[in-house]
Amino acid sequence: MAILKIARMGHPVLLQRAAEVPDPAAPEIRRLVADMIETMEDAPGVGLAAPQVHVPLRIFVFRVPGHRGTGDADDAPAGTQVAINPVVELLGDDLRLRWEGCLSIPGLRAAVPRHWRIRYSAVDTEGRTFGREATGFHAGVVQHEFDHLDGILYPMRMTDFSLFGYNEEIERAMIAQQQAAQAAQEKA
Repeated sequence: MAILKIARMGHPVLLQRAAEVPDPAAPEIRRLVADMIETMEDAPGVGLAAPQVHVPLRIFVFRVPGHRGTGDADDAPAGTQVAINPVVELLGDDLRLRWEGCLSIPGLRAAVPRHWRIRYSAVDTEGRTFGREATGFHAGVVQHEFDHLDGILYPMRMTDFSLFGYNEEIERAMIAQQQAAQAAQEKA
């Protein structure tokens, strides 16, 4: 296994539609997936798409850490998952802002509107088809990684650029807001 170089925003591989994987069980695909998982964990991140490691194929890996879920039944923690040739169906009209970062856009994050509920299906490295419904964080991660397969980066989905910035600045602003709210409650 190997740590792969992550393409950063501006690289053309991130702006093209990735190709279907003809044989998901091929040894080179299994090797790529193993390297992608190792790269995601090393970064550290919760998702990584093949185009992000300079391979324009329809593959992504992701995980749902326990502390990131919403508690919704379809947003339960999940270990590392592999999705090859995925299909995503957006369910309902419930869009919610979700703070997102990206390994290809290091040091920045933004509030991005995402569908709360989705249904997705894909193939694993054994060639088996699987599918499920997901909500919350799980649904957001899948939508984010799926976008990479179509050449879409999260800033392209944004509707309010005032909610886009460097991680440290956003964290400082959130802490200041919390302190101000706490002070207001103490005065009341």
